[in-house]
Amino acid sequence: MMSFLRRFKPAYAIYNFFQKGRLGHIQSTYRKLGINKSYYEPVTHRDFKGKVGESPWLDRLDSREVLPDNEKFRQLPPSLQNQILNWSERGYAILPGFFDERQVEFINAEIEKIVANNQADWKANHTKIMFAVRQSDALRQMVDAPRVRDVLELLLGREVQLFQSINFLEGSQQKTHSDSVHMTTFPLGNLIAIWIALEDIKPGSGVLHYYPGSHTLPYIMTDDFEHGGSRWFLGKEAYPKYEERIAEVIRENNFEKQNFLAKKGDILIWHANLLHGGNPITDSDLSRKSMVLHYYAKGVACYHEITQRPALFE
Repeated sequence: MMSFLRRFKPAYAIYNFFQKGRLGHIQSTYRKLGINKSYYEPVTHRDFKGKVGESPWLDRLDSREVLPDNEKFRQLPPSLQNQILNWSERGYAILPGFFDERQVEFINAEIEKIVANNQADWKANHTKIMFAVRQSDALRQMVDAPRVRDVLELLLGREVQLFQSINFLEGSQQKTHSDSVHMTTFPLGNLIAIWIALEDIKPGSGVLHYYPGSHTLPYIMTDDFEHGGSRWFLGKEAYPKYEERIAEVIRENNFEKQNFLAKKGDILIWHANLLHGGNPITDSDLSRKSMVLHYYAKGVACYHEITQRPALFE
């Protein structure tokens, strides 16, 4: 029964109908674009076909050419400047030691407290904690700090807002994907994410991997694979079919896989369309404590391509 309801689009529409306060962002975007659609209805990339929107500035321009003349860029420490200068080419940036030992231990302590108080919103067979920043204001202030948002807003060229946090105690083992199929935007590309190492990451722990330059590929949407959906139902095998298509794209383009063997406090920032995932865990004794934050650019349509649901904000 639950599987049926999860795939039955009208069930989501009924739920969304009562979430008007949290869905105003997409209704206002529909109005600006002249789209005759209600906030509670299913939404996909097809609804925005023919509409004009502006992609992030460093998708249109070369970061190596335009960042050195940018005042906000010049205000950053030289070491940080060097790490983000090749953003347009790579689609990611590694910032070593962005969070210091004290800050990382504070984050870990807050997560332990949330778990001990039975406040953790566990998902994926008890392997990840969703939205811990909603349980701890102090945690949110630590990770969603102005110095974080300053870098993200420089890279996107727009003001950002935190949408989601995910904490991992062990490797996700998630197959390679682009975040843009989970957290989609119109215009495309207006999502950005960071991954924080909350301990030294060791081989065998399910290390995060990514494919430099893959963000320049066409976005894979539901028209690009056999999702099996219909007017009333989502496809039963939509996500596995998406993963198969991504694996084909990687083979077709010969991108080089990189593993992020991070040190405690290092962060990885990545583009909305960068292909990434988690390696298999080969040593079950190893943890992989980490935290992911996903940010949307303000003023864009935010939704989930696979489930066709508009994104619910707090």
